[in-house]
Amino acid sequence: MARTHAEYLTSAAAPAGFPPEDRPEIAFTGRSNVGKSSLLNSLVGAKGLARTSGTPGRTQLLNWFAVDSPQGESLYFVDFPGYGYAKVPKNLREAFGPLVDGYLEARKALRLVVVIIDIRRGAEEDEDLYVRWLAEHGRATQVVLTKADKLPKSKRIPAAQATQRALGLRRSPLLYSALTGDGRDELWRAIGNSV
Repeated sequence: MARTHAEYLTSAAAPAGFPPEDRPEIAFTGRSNVGKSSLLNSLVGAKGLARTSGTPGRTQLLNWFAVDSPQGESLYFVDFPGYGYAKVPKNLREAFGPLVDGYLEARKALRLVVVIIDIRRGAEEDEDLYVRWLAEHGRATQVVLTKADKLPKSKRIPAAQATQRALGLRRSPLLYSALTGDGRDELWRAIGNSV
């Protein structure tokens, strides 16, 4: 697969700070501590692009990265704040909602929402509500199960099938490991197909 290039572009706490919609955007979202930053870094082959932290909930803004895909497309990746048990003040967590909802409802450049779930936890009520909301708003989604290397190979497909059933998905979630790179090519294909 061809090389990718990625660089940080900007962060925004309000729509006024969003960059121009001059290329397709792919949003990455998930519960705190699902390995979202590790997935982003692994996907583009850049260790320090998205900040990783032992403290869940470090991403507190929408962060844009300019990315040249292996297929040669110029994209923006948008890193969302984690949801769930993020260790951030309650008022800040409540502020995420309008920011994220406003982006998801109004952003014309958005082509795909990558919903990231830890394979060991599976889909919970938050993910079910979120995936339904995205479907109701006509947003294309790709569910990705991260940390696949943490499960024995014999348990990975059953875990993916359980998530597919729980969320009522037409296609199986992708299995991904930032450690081994498994699932990287498949996720790039899904992204390429969305733009």
